[in-house]
Amino acid sequence: MSLRATARIVADADGGLPLLVSDGPLALRRTRAAGPYTRVTVVGAMSAPLGGDRLAIETEVRDGARLLVDSAAATLALPGRSTDPAAYDVRISVGDEGELRWLPEQLVSAAGSHLRMRTTVDLAPTARLVLREEQVLGRHGEPPGTLVTRLTVRRDGRALLDQELAFGPGAPGDWDGGAVLGGHRATGQLLVVDPAFAEKPAESRLHGENAVVSPLAGPAALVTAVAPDALALRRVLDEALVALVPF
Repeated sequence: MSLRATARIVADADGGLPLLVSDGPLALRRTRAAGPYTRVTVVGAMSAPLGGDRLAIETEVRDGARLLVDSAAATLALPGRSTDPAAYDVRISVGDEGELRWLPEQLVSAAGSHLRMRTTVDLAPTARLVLREEQVLGRHGEPPGTLVTRLTVRRDGRALLDQELAFGPGAPGDWDGGAVLGGHRATGQLLVVDPAFAEKPAESRLHGENAVVSPLAGPAALVTAVAPDALALRRVLDEALVALVPF
């Protein structure tokens, strides 16, 4: 039987969490933060997403709030009894002067799985965002499942980024070829949105051998990277974040 679950987070400017609702495999816990952010950690309460599951996390960062969301472990997409794709939707809104760091662990696409993940972000004009997505294609020694991810970000109601990636069996094009992954098994994106980029945009440049920093048509920068494994990918994205002078 397929699973339906939606977890919800609402963060206030005073550091409070007026809404923190876990559901199904998505267990939310308020955890200690070293910096100025209220921190919520997503803890997997059971194996998910499996084929046919429909999971979602809805997050509202109200005006002036500062929130960090991370996860306790990687998300593992697995095959299930249903042959239907699993769906995982992340819906985020950040108000004026609000700040969000969305830093989950990796998404691992296991052999035989089929997951469609969509992340939608709506930002107020003065909102700030650091969002990291990392995909690991297959566990050690196995081929990947089918993974389709889409990241859509709007700022002040206007499109800032709309990007779709597809990997694994049935994915269009030469997804494992030299123009895409080049044989690597880990890939990721780091998006930084900061009104300060309006005065001093990020420079377009290579970061190491397998990552590129691209300024967007708005106060934002996107880092795209590939790597042989999850550890190397995290290292590259962390270095790129420091280089972009994070808030």
